[in-house]
Amino acid sequence: MTNPDYWWEPPLAGTEAEHLVGALDRLRTTFRWKADGLDAAGLRARLGPSELTLGGLLKHLARAEEQMFGPKLSGAPLPAPWDAVDWDTDDTDWDFRSAADDTPEQLYALWDSTIERSRATLATALADGGLDQLVHVHTPDGQHANLRRLVCDLIEEYGRHTGHADLLREAVDGLVGEDPPAGWQPKSNRS
Repeated sequence: MTNPDYWWEPPLAGTEAEHLVGALDRLRTTFRWKADGLDAAGLRARLGPSELTLGGLLKHLARAEEQMFGPKLSGAPLPAPWDAVDWDTDDTDWDFRSAADDTPEQLYALWDSTIERSRATLATALADGGLDQLVHVHTPDGQHANLRRLVCDLIEEYGRHTGHADLLREAVDGLVGEDPPAGWQPKSNRS
């Protein structure tokens, strides 16, 4: 049974797929909480010599989601705005760098809508073949990854960047903590 005050918590005794998706959703939620409700200055704030910003992380993780559940899963091309960038020759940090030109509303909308699509795509893929199904991405010698690998890679990506978000958010306004407070919802999703 899901607790509506802690909707992001993984199941206590679920299947492997439920636990992996639950772990991913918990990291997504914790990251979104760390980035939530900031103005442009807060989303552009840097810590020390690092170029990382919370806005850059929002945009980068939206790209990571699109890559994982688009080209890597099915071979589908990246949608806008990612399709305008030549990732092999252009600035590979474009998502981090270009976030400074986006408004908070654009960054939150990009991340939120990407997560909504990713959740739906992942749910469909799990229903159609489970974690063991082979996906489009493969090694140079033709060995394909499975869906489990994509989910685990995305969990790793969020783990890394949620740690960055912890430090950045604390520097912006002192917000600390491991989990959102009970009943938390992203501000851009509130009516």
